[in-house]
Amino acid sequence: MLVLLPPSEGKATAVRGRPLALDGLSLPGLTGARAAVLDELVELCASDEDKAAEVLGLSPGLRGEVAKNAALRTAATLPASRLYTGVLYDALDLATLSPSARRRAQQSVLVFSGLWGAVRLGDRIPPYRCSMAVRLPGAGGLAAYWKPFMDAVLPEAAGTGLVLDLRSSAYASAWKPRPDLARRTATVRVLHVTTVNGTEKRTVVSHFNKATKGRLLRALLESSARPKTPAALASTLRDLGFAVEEDAGGRLDVLVRDIH
Repeated sequence: MLVLLPPSEGKATAVRGRPLALDGLSLPGLTGARAAVLDELVELCASDEDKAAEVLGLSPGLRGEVAKNAALRTAATLPASRLYTGVLYDALDLATLSPSARRRAQQSVLVFSGLWGAVRLGDRIPPYRCSMAVRLPGAGGLAAYWKPFMDAVLPEAAGTGLVLDLRSSAYASAWKPRPDLARRTATVRVLHVTTVNGTEKRTVVSHFNKATKGRLLRALLESSARPKTPAALASTLRDLGFAVEEDAGGRLDVLVRDIH
């Protein structure tokens, strides 16, 4: 199984650690593309703070992120499993997984990134600021930039197993599986269901979405289940206690109910 995650806007601080080694990251087919984005981002942030803040969409309180980006090549690194924080990663709580579940996470999870394309949890990278929504002056929009490179490397990474896509829309736009792979790709949408006086209302709420995806992946990693199809995944998730509806296109709706 291959699991696709979005990154988090919040990131841990690397107090100490060896500097970035691009050629040591997973998915070596992305190395050249990573180097090009990294070079442009570092140059932009080192030469023009105002322009960099504008390009990155930074508020005045986040201007310090420009200096961090300018020093990315020499900054301390830490594993992606510790770098990404936020609601989804708090719920997933990688550090407290059982040893077997942690091994499964290391083998199966890819985190998408505007700067790195995608990384595995064991890849060592420095804290950075560069979302997939960024449009660099040279590379252009990063979602479009990464598409051909992802098309070249991700089918091999997926192998013949299930792909579980938990990405947000901005990161999902950077790679869409081809039809043969799409048939064994399950996307997950989390719906907050409220029932008032017998009337049901379904909405997408960011916090419920991220936290539920984190809990769902944690439960799946801790289980011994190995679903091969979206339908089998839906059945597995029901066995794990989630309320799941499925459609013919491989989308699974996970329902979080709140009854008044």
